[in-house]
Amino acid sequence: MPYTEATLQLLTTDGTLVENDRVAPYRPLVDALTDQQLQDFYREMVVTRRFDIEAGNLQRQGQLALWIPSLGQEAAQVGSAFATRSQDTIFPSYREHSIARIRGIDPIHIIELLRGVTNGGWNPNDSKFRLYTLVLGTQTLHAAGYAMGIAFDGKTGTGNLDTDEATIVYFGDGSSSEGDVNEAMVFAQSYQSPLVFFLQNNQYAISVPVERQSRSPLYKRGEGFGIESHQIDGNDVLISYAVTRASLDEARAGKGPRWIEAQTYRLGAHTTSDDPTKYRQASEEEYWKQRDPISRYELFLRAKGASESFFAEVKAEGEDLAADIRARTVTLTAPPVETIFNHVYTDEHPLMAAQHQWLKDYDASFGGAS
Repeated sequence: MPYTEATLQLLTTDGTLVENDRVAPYRPLVDALTDQQLQDFYREMVVTRRFDIEAGNLQRQGQLALWIPSLGQEAAQVGSAFATRSQDTIFPSYREHSIARIRGIDPIHIIELLRGVTNGGWNPNDSKFRLYTLVLGTQTLHAAGYAMGIAFDGKTGTGNLDTDEATIVYFGDGSSSEGDVNEAMVFAQSYQSPLVFFLQNNQYAISVPVERQSRSPLYKRGEGFGIESHQIDGNDVLISYAVTRASLDEARAGKGPRWIEAQTYRLGAHTTSDDPTKYRQASEEEYWKQRDPISRYELFLRAKGASESFFAEVKAEGEDLAADIRARTVTLTAPPVETIFNHVYTDEHPLMAAQHQWLKDYDASFGGAS
């Protein structure tokens, strides 16, 4: 199974905190978390999973063209997202639904994207959460360039954690074999840019198992470029938070890029166009269900004295969100066709304005806006 001697873990599958020298440097980061913050980790994992399930149901009922589930990967995402600071910029792939929520993105905007009624989904400048990308690995190049830019602008390395910026980019095990990812590592390391590469190793590049993709653990790919790299238990929200927090703060301090491989598992399909029963064994799925990130963390919170009313409240919040998303999804309609010109340029130039008006008039000639 994928865990190795290098895998860092703070929380066992039975919800017990790990005590050893390898994770000791990260314990102060976790010990500093308040009960409210610890409960927020759980809340986001549970509520996002309920949203995720509802979105999958909506796709099966013909309301979405496609859905990309993140089931099973909640701890890797939630822990690392809470580790960012407000000034940090996040570059997602296409599966980071919980991170979007944490950054203030209304989940209906993700639905709009996969229903095909928007060309983007949200303004990334408002949240410092960039747009989803379906092209594997390209976001790592975008993140590398952005991180170089903030370093050139003097927005990092001053020693002020409240203002120094860092960047984090998310991608998967399959993407790690793409040339773009390797090129991004070249630039990030060469320029010592403040970038954290966060690899969610969910064990499959669609149907190709990770052991067929690489003969060595994927965190070693970062080491091959001279980047300080860690392998963590991606189903442990506490180690995800702590290692990412430390890595981001090292990057923003001017110590160069960092690489994190989070060992997790995609409990669902790659997308709703996929049937994982064709290439996965039931015994493998059962192994990972026993390591479910939410179940493990619930045991931890119960041992700390979290009340039944808290768990009931979180469950109700998830149900409320699911109902709200369903109600809003079925009323979504396609926007006017001329909106394709929106956001192409910061300021619309005369030629673009003329084309915009022509298309608007042409569409109106058929009896109204489409």
